[in-house]
Amino acid sequence: MFEAITYSGTREENYDLLIKQLDYLLEDEKDLTANLANASALLNQFLDQVNWVGFYEMKDDELVLGPFQGLPACVRIANGKGVCGTATAERKTILVEDVHQFPGHIACDAQSQSEIVVPIIINDEVFGVLDIDSPIKNRFDETDKKYLEEFVELLIKHL
Repeated sequence: MFEAITYSGTREENYDLLIKQLDYLLEDEKDLTANLANASALLNQFLDQVNWVGFYEMKDDELVLGPFQGLPACVRIANGKGVCGTATAERKTILVEDVHQFPGHIACDAQSQSEIVVPIIINDEVFGVLDIDSPIKNRFDETDKKYLEEFVELLIKHL
């Protein structure tokens, strides 16, 4: 059984604990949907000041909405379009301080002000992305980037 906890360490210590929780939560489970759903729920309860946490999966050269926490979202995003599509096309994490300054930003939730997208690459193929939005500008930084990339690396081992 999983219980929500209060994270009381440094940001780095809290992220380390989050990653351990993910490993424990997904241990011995092989179902893709279940693992992505639990990963998004775990991140949603861990991160403060976020309004959307979830996954898009690459299908037929476009991103298709997967498990998430938040308001209803765009269902399909073309590869190379918006922050998510740019992350897959460039195969790198995209950290956006102000989404209104990002060329071609796709506004699924009008409340979103900043965003981080981490591509999920398995066997050199783009599987999809982890997408996290915040209703405040400059919510995400290099610490978030580092640990969310580690989160995705661990997640890949369970997919």
